[in-house]
Amino acid sequence: MKKVGIVLLASLALIGCTGTQKGATIGGIAGAALGGIIGYQNGHGVEGALIGGGVGAAGGALTGDAMDESNK
Repeated sequence: MKKVGIVLLASLALIGCTGTQKGATIGGIAGAALGGIIGYQNGHGVEGALIGGGVGAAGGALTGDAMDESNK
């Protein structure tokens, strides 16, 4: 139930954000989830989630910024 609340809160936080902010949020969530899964397989779930979240947020922000620029 806690995970559902976190996802719902993150979804509500995206309302009214720029593409860069949305990309960073979505990338961070997806990266943390994927990094946590991969890290868990190697016995380092928390570290994997932190690294994946950071990399995902950076990649998502870059993608969102590029989309914002193309829309101008």
